[in-house]
Amino acid sequence: MAPTHVLRCCQRGLAWIPVIFIALVVCWSYYAYVVELCLSTIQSIGEKVVYLIFFHLTFVMFVWSYWKTIFTKPANPSNEFCLPKNEKERYEKEERPESQQEILWRAATSLPLYTRTGAGAIRYCDRCQVIKPDRCHHCSACDMCVLKMDHHCPWVNNCVGFSNYKFFILFLAYSLLYCLFIASTVLQYFIKFWTNELLDTQNTAKFHVLFLFFVAAMFCISILSLFSYHLWLVGKNRSTIEAFRAPVFRTGSDKNGFSLGFRKNIAQVFGDQKKFWLLPVFTSQGDGLTFPTRLVNADVEQPTVTLNPESNKSTVEVTVSPLSESQNRLLCNEQHANNLGEHVANSALKSPASDGNIVSMESES
Repeated sequence: MAPTHVLRCCQRGLAWIPVIFIALVVCWSYYAYVVELCLSTIQSIGEKVVYLIFFHLTFVMFVWSYWKTIFTKPANPSNEFCLPKNEKERYEKEERPESQQEILWRAATSLPLYTRTGAGAIRYCDRCQVIKPDRCHHCSACDMCVLKMDHHCPWVNNCVGFSNYKFFILFLAYSLLYCLFIASTVLQYFIKFWTNELLDTQNTAKFHVLFLFFVAAMFCISILSLFSYHLWLVGKNRSTIEAFRAPVFRTGSDKNGFSLGFRKNIAQVFGDQKKFWLLPVFTSQGDGLTFPTRLVNADVEQPTVTLNPESNKSTVEVTVSPLSESQNRLLCNEQHANNLGEHVANSALKSPASDGNIVSMESES
């Protein structure tokens, strides 16, 4: 039987097959479009120039974002989430799960953790031997814990997470644009080849042009569905894992627990500066370890909260922006949101027992 490390090397080598396949298809599409279509088939000089300019713009952005998605290393938990040496030794010696959880609870008191397991326990990875930060999951393919893990993509042979999720979205966007541009510009020559309207000297490019249209149309359909789904996830501030299994907070599971409203959800992935949104450069907010969360299980798309602290006073309506119990820099810079949170807390504490709604503020541990 072959050694384990040999099998592991073979597995890593085979994992590059989908990436190599995509690279070969892209190289062939470049040759088919530039050489066989633009240089050999199209007769108009102006049409050639326009097609080549737009083709190379989409091609460069597509390859750039694909490269960044593949070769950006997934972000891992920092050393502060590792157990101290003495606690780690005690954890490994303990056989009772209750005692192990006590050790994890003591170690997690100083960490910004707001999510739990389904049973309410501390999320700990025995493989990596770290306490999992919020939205962090272990990838069996990469054999590591990945911050804000979305999924492991075989087409990029990499884990899609906090460090490269923006690159993955742009890769889908530019690959869709690349395929749409090819399909739309090749269509008229596809019809001419199909109806034999072109000269016999141009029939050498017939195979490449016909096949290029079919491949571009096929990839368009498949990428469009995936791209639409991930745009929906970005708008809701969820990962693929969280879409299938809602994160569990101190107050229970909440599928919208990390949602801050559409605009802030977009900014979490693409950043504050819109001029960098379309470039595959890292601009995502935060550090991947802590994330702004909502304190109450409310729909962020309905931000108006009705407060009635005293029965003998009129109802007061306050527009509440999504609040956070995390110290993420996204909300730390919004002083007005913090002041509003203090106002709501003080009103709730001072109000007597009545039929009014009380917003409780959970203290950080």
